[in-house]
Amino acid sequence: MLAKLSFAVLALLSHTSQAAVAEDLMTSIPGMGLFNTYKAYSGYLDGRQDDKGNVNVHLHYVFIESQDSPADDPVLIWFNGGPGCSSMLGFAGENGPYVNEDGTQGFTKNPWPWNKRANVLYLEMPGGVGYSYVDNPELLKTDDL
Repeated sequence: MLAKLSFAVLALLSHTSQAAVAEDLMTSIPGMGLFNTYKAYSGYLDGRQDDKGNVNVHLHYVFIESQDSPADDPVLIWFNGGPGCSSMLGFAGENGPYVNEDGTQGFTKNPWPWNKRANVLYLEMPGGVGYSYVDNPELLKTDDL
């Protein structure tokens, strides 16, 4: 179903930041912090949700480079449980470089971020979850039927 999208993800991951889109580069997130010692990207991977090409899906991603050696360190892909739970929960509340663990409005620097020794791709899927969307919401599947 998402075969074309899978190839896009593999292309993005194949060379870590070398395959990332320059327009998606983030330098900071208000209230969170700066990304000035490693690169961070946020954008969309576009693909088809079905084999007939009827629905275009736009999956939101955040890609955080390793703080150690981005070219040599592994790439981890993070999907939150569900489907239906945004992967931004993992990025902003669990294992990202800045987290909000107590539900307050502020973020703190995470002393144990997963990007300490790995590149991390947070991918929100399926379409309709988090910032991911489909072009035609009438065709959006929201169950296993």
